[in-house]
Amino acid sequence: MNSLTWIPVNGAQLPCLLLRHASSSLPPLVFLHAGVCDHRLWLQQLQAFAAERTVLAYDRRGYGQARIEAASEYSHLADLWDVLDAAGLSRAVLVGCSLGGRLALEAALDRPERVAGLFLVAPSVTGGPAPVLNERELAMDAAADAAMDAGDVAGANRALAALWLDGPSSTEGRVGGAARALFLDMDERMLRATPPGTALEAPTIWPRLEHISAPSELLWGDLDLGYFFPRCEAMVTRMAGARRTVLPGVAHLPSLEAPEAFNTALAAFLATLPS
Repeated sequence: MNSLTWIPVNGAQLPCLLLRHASSSLPPLVFLHAGVCDHRLWLQQLQAFAAERTVLAYDRRGYGQARIEAASEYSHLADLWDVLDAAGLSRAVLVGCSLGGRLALEAALDRPERVAGLFLVAPSVTGGPAPVLNERELAMDAAADAAMDAGDVAGANRALAALWLDGPSSTEGRVGGAARALFLDMDERMLRATPPGTALEAPTIWPRLEHISAPSELLWGDLDLGYFFPRCEAMVTRMAGARRTVLPGVAHLPSLEAPEAFNTALAAFLATLPS
C-alpha cells in the first residue's frame, strides 16, 4: 500500500494515506478512526474500495504518527476540512467509527454540501443522554484508568483491548492474531502520545440530528458496550431515511475484527447512493 503523506494543519502535521482512482466518478471515501485507533483501523477497507474509487484515511492529532509542532487550541473539524482541501476532495462519503463517527456527524451539520453520505459505526455523539455502563463495563473502564494512573501503559492497553476490541460481554482475548496485535499497537501509540493541545468544542449534535440531510447508515456490533444499542436505534429513528445494520459476534471495531462482513455492509450502503 502507498506511503503516507503529511498534511500541514494549524500547529501539526497529519499523516494521510490517499489512494487516488484516476478515472472513477464515484464520490471518494474518507475514513475517520476511533479514539483507541489510528488510520490503520481502515487498512482492509482502503485496499478493498480503492479499486473502484478514491479513498483516504488519516491520523488525527494525538494518534498514530501525527506530528505536533506546537500544542495549541485546535479543531478536529477544521483539520478534516484542511485534509480534504489538501487532497483536492470537494465532496466525500464519510465513514466514521466511534469518535470518528462524531466527527463525521459534525462535518455533515457544518458543511452538508460536502458530505455525500454517512456510514457511522457505533458513533459517539455530543449533547445526548450520558452513557450508562453496567457493572462489568464500569469495572473494565476503571481498570484501564487505574493502570494509566499507576504508569502501567501496557496494563491499560490490555484493559482497553478487552473492553473495546473483545467487548465487555466476551472473554478477554476473544479477538486474536493480527487484529489484536494491530489494536495493541494503535492504542499504545494513543496512550503514549504527546498531548496535542486543547480541542475546541463543536456545537452539540444530539439536538440537531433531524437536520442531517446526507444519506446515512448506522452499524454496530452486538458485542459492543450496551449503551450503544438504544443510542444507535434512536439515531436511526431521528435521522431522515437512515438505515441500520447490526453485525453479530463483533464488538466496537467491526472493520478490524470482521473486515469482510464490514466491507459487505459498506458496499451495500454505497450501492444505494446516487452515482
